[in-house]
Amino acid sequence: MFSLSRTDSGILGTWWWTVDRVMLFSFIIIIAMGVLMAVSATPMVANHLGVERFYFLKRHLLYITPSLLIIFLVSTFDNSTIKKLALLLFFMSIVLTALTLFIGTEIKGARRWISILGFSMQPSEFTKPALTIITAWMFSEERKNKEFHGRLIASFFLAINVFLLLLQPDIGMIVITVAVWLGQLFLNGLSIALVLTVIIVSVCGFVMAYLFIPHVTARVDRFLDPSIGDHYQINRSLEAFANGGLFGVGPGEGVIKKHLPDAHADFVFAVLGEEFGFFFCAFVVALICFVVVYGMIRVLKGNDLFSILASVGLLSQFGLQSFINIASTLHLIPTKGMTLPFMSYGGSSMLAVSILVGMILALGKRKNIHYEE
Repeated sequence: MFSLSRTDSGILGTWWWTVDRVMLFSFIIIIAMGVLMAVSATPMVANHLGVERFYFLKRHLLYITPSLLIIFLVSTFDNSTIKKLALLLFFMSIVLTALTLFIGTEIKGARRWISILGFSMQPSEFTKPALTIITAWMFSEERKNKEFHGRLIASFFLAINVFLLLLQPDIGMIVITVAVWLGQLFLNGLSIALVLTVIIVSVCGFVMAYLFIPHVTARVDRFLDPSIGDHYQINRSLEAFANGGLFGVGPGEGVIKKHLPDAHADFVFAVLGEEFGFFFCAFVVALICFVVVYGMIRVLKGNDLFSILASVGLLSQFGLQSFINIASTLHLIPTKGMTLPFMSYGGSSMLAVSILVGMILALGKRKNIHYEE
């Protein structure tokens, strides 16, 4: 039986008695559900693409072990080490994101993927948690020293990232990045004039994206007018939810996944809806909401500004990415190729989310949020 004494001063013992186990087990449940969906959704996609039946399942399982190790390792870090990791991760991912513009693979009109030593990855996935940590770091340092231009530095880092994402282009990633950054800025305290400026700039940016980026124009137009363009995938997705009803048709019994090319990735929630039904989908949404809300409530009880800004930013990022995937699947927003954390197939996404989760757990440790009990 697993048992660790409170007096155990080793790495594992210290970690076990300081980590938030409610958050830890919540994330483990989400990871386990991701394995369940990989078992159910990937064989049909493999058959459709002409590869070995369990090709995607094996690769999904292959990423589970390093993902769990990353979560454990990063969650043992202190704030100083988290900051150093974020800086390293940001600069590496920015360089690789820039390289995708020249040697990246073009998929659906965008260059977001790059192949390194046979491993295909989306570098911008790793930029998101890194930028969130750096922003929290800069804002908190400016609070300590008014002569330190933390907002200016954070704005510069954001601008670099957004510029590269525009060149790919990846509007969905920009939405998440800017929204999280603005949330951190709001928590840090900002003037009404700055709020209005940011809102105006953001609205103008999205209008320009609609006017001048063809695939953004096409997706928005298809969403607003059902008579325009190809709605095959979203129609099959909605059909899956209708077939599933309240309790689902049963694990592995879904039929829509046979006709959904992205059933294992962007539309995995549709497979969940057909095979497990409304109540199980509601449980998944509730679990994601619980993780975000519980995490924020807990960290906001602390008094360390860096931990608060970083944790709220990371949790918002996790929640927004989940919302965009689920809302796209339900046709509540224009379709966007964004994974459902830990549940969609995707190696770079899983590893990046593992870093994010490790950071959340590290920042939420009892010694980092300075509870007064």
